[in-house]
Amino acid sequence: MSIEPQRIIIRCPDDWHVHLRDGSLLRKVLPYTSSINSRAMVMPNLSSPITNINAAIAYRDRILSVLPINHVFTPLMTCYLTDTLNPNEIESGYHNNIFTAAKLYPANVTTNSNNGVTNINLIFNILERMQKIGMPILIHSEVTDSYVDIFDREARFIDTVLEPLRRQFSELKIVMEHISTKEAAEYITSGNEFLGATITPHHLMFNRNDMLVNGLHPHLYCSPVLKSNIHQKALHKLIASGNNRIFLGTDTAPHPRHLKETSCGQPGIFSAPISLLAYITVFNELNALQHFEKFCSENGPNFYGLPLNQGTLTIVRRSYQVKNTLANNTLVPFLAGKILEWCFDT
Repeated sequence: MSIEPQRIIIRCPDDWHVHLRDGSLLRKVLPYTSSINSRAMVMPNLSSPITNINAAIAYRDRILSVLPINHVFTPLMTCYLTDTLNPNEIESGYHNNIFTAAKLYPANVTTNSNNGVTNINLIFNILERMQKIGMPILIHSEVTDSYVDIFDREARFIDTVLEPLRRQFSELKIVMEHISTKEAAEYITSGNEFLGATITPHHLMFNRNDMLVNGLHPHLYCSPVLKSNIHQKALHKLIASGNNRIFLGTDTAPHPRHLKETSCGQPGIFSAPISLLAYITVFNELNALQHFEKFCSENGPNFYGLPLNQGTLTIVRRSYQVKNTLANNTLVPFLAGKILEWCFDT
């Protein structure tokens, strides 16, 4: 890593949590991820979820078929866990380099999660197999009980599901996705080499006041929902600590504009176009640029046991205004219209 007053050069990053969607939307959004990242962990929650090897291969082929010819990019596929999934399918996909990890969505926790796991006990046979073969599990760490307040669901998941799970499977590699609370930040800090986490740019940059004060801002509505500034500051403290088990995961989740700006908007923030610029803004504000490359480019591969990327990427300190809309006004990017003090070197 090279840090100069006006220029920062880092090893090419990876994004360990992306929603690339499918069909025409895939074609629109993929280049924003593949132009910056060498690899990305692709989430499996399509309308027809990726629950087997054949579906994963087909989806990977669709991604590669619309990849811009000059982009060097590897999609890392994940398997969507269900109550009835066969452990042999998981193991075969992992050993044949089809699946890099498996994703646990508690049923009905977010977009296209209605086929998710209804009770963690139902997949103990899968988790036992994953622990045996060293396959990571990626967890949307929220309970879905209707009586639990939406702002408390991550903390409740840690107490009632995750901690018992880790006691049962002490060597299962677990990634808490898009952590958003003080409780999660402290839980990661107290964890061991089998516990990692991704953090999004929007949970670092904003809190629930930004989403709710002076009008409802639908393009800041996400799952897990933004929390109070107490939790935001806890995430800041975690990334500024240089913890080597946290890594870049944007959770970029595009929805067409008409599905965001509506009476019942969809959760998800399309951060891919400027996510790295958002991250560096926060690291710079926290005087933590010395940890920026590790967060973006080293901690993730090291946790997953994958090689580090060889190329580099340059970011310069120069004013840059984010576009208000993209894709013929059908998508609104994160930080739309904002002026940033960083941009990519061109």
